[in-house]
Amino acid sequence: MSTLHQIQNFRALSRANKLVSIAVLLSIFIYSIVLFKAPFEGYLSYLVMLVFFPFFIGKFRIPNTYFYFASYFVLIGMYNIYVGNNTPGAFLKIFLGLFMSYLFYYFVFRAYQINLQLLFKLYLLGAYIMAVIGLIQLISFLLGITPGYDFTWILNKSGPVLGGNLGIRINSFYSEPSQFAITQSPAAFVAIYSLLQKAPKHLSKFRSWIILLTYLFTFSSLGYMGIFIIFLLLIFNLRLTKYLIFIVPLLVLIFNLLYNYVDEFRIRFDDTISVFTTSKFQLGKSHGSSIILYDNFHVTVENFKENFLFGSGLGSHSIAFEKHSITKSIRSFGFDGNSQDANSMMLRIISETGLFGIVLTFWFLFKFYTLKNEDDDDFWLISNSALVLILLFLFRQGHYFINGFPFFVFLYHYAHQQAKQKILTNFEKAAQ
Repeated sequence: MSTLHQIQNFRALSRANKLVSIAVLLSIFIYSIVLFKAPFEGYLSYLVMLVFFPFFIGKFRIPNTYFYFASYFVLIGMYNIYVGNNTPGAFLKIFLGLFMSYLFYYFVFRAYQINLQLLFKLYLLGAYIMAVIGLIQLISFLLGITPGYDFTWILNKSGPVLGGNLGIRINSFYSEPSQFAITQSPAAFVAIYSLLQKAPKHLSKFRSWIILLTYLFTFSSLGYMGIFIIFLLLIFNLRLTKYLIFIVPLLVLIFNLLYNYVDEFRIRFDDTISVFTTSKFQLGKSHGSSIILYDNFHVTVENFKENFLFGSGLGSHSIAFEKHSITKSIRSFGFDGNSQDANSMMLRIISETGLFGIVLTFWFLFKFYTLKNEDDDDFWLISNSALVLILLFLFRQGHYFINGFPFFVFLYHYAHQQAKQKILTNFEKAAQ
């Protein structure tokens, strides 16, 4: 779809939905403007959500499911505060942020009458804009135009990230290249799929190349992991397993190219494998992110042993980190930077919600997965695109609601429901 066509569609929306569209784009893509840092980091996107809440609550009813989940987490939270596993402030900060974020995006989907195609196209438009900004950043760096690649004159949390094979790692308006890679990963899925098709889906060939190239130029190990996940999901959905004899060597070749020619990828890969297999690391030699991930893994394991069933409560991982961290004596190096979010949502879920959270997470992923079938050409694409982001969040992004994570959870959930409904409708029509 052309930019002109998308603008015309935008103009056709009601004034209310135009405002909601802008709110959605800001809430997903703009997390590099911080309004305040105490008692927590308050982002511009939080303000956007708060502005819309009175209108949403006046128009839509809060589902009972939210009250059930809220009651459960409040009870578990109160218990853990009582036994000293958590503090009221740490619990309330995460509890309120988590449930308000999910409510905001639930209301957004209601405002759009759960029109997944339209909401997904809105996300893809935002992702393309971020990719174009990333391309401008790269070109500006190569030409030595500082305002074109250093966005600190606009953003107060985002600066250029030097390194990679080109001298700079694209992060666009995101605070880090890895955040760029995670949030752009659904668009990267659609881009790769579109480039493999004669007739592109949702993204033109040109836009697909822009999104994919800027994604690769993050030089993010997490981004490259996303590429592997995308190819595996496409193989599974397009029933290409009979071509595995050709695909597997190709994936091995891609891995070898990344390992041999992308220093950032090779160093992180080697150091992560080394730290996790030996439980040892060397300051100044082992990569800092590998040490941080292993440290939080160790904290999670120890906290899980102590709070097996229900975890130590939302927001409590930082307290568990104080008790179990193996880097407490070397904090001058900043190894406690991810003490609150565990550097991984999966680790944080295990630590803060225990076995209950693990079972709920995997039940959700398997229950609502949408596989491509003959009756569906949109919902599987939306579902698998969202799944790539969810998996990357689970692996290396511990924040429960940053960069619109709940938005993609709802996309994943509703894609399954609507795909199921479409199959049922087509079956009923065929039976008539």
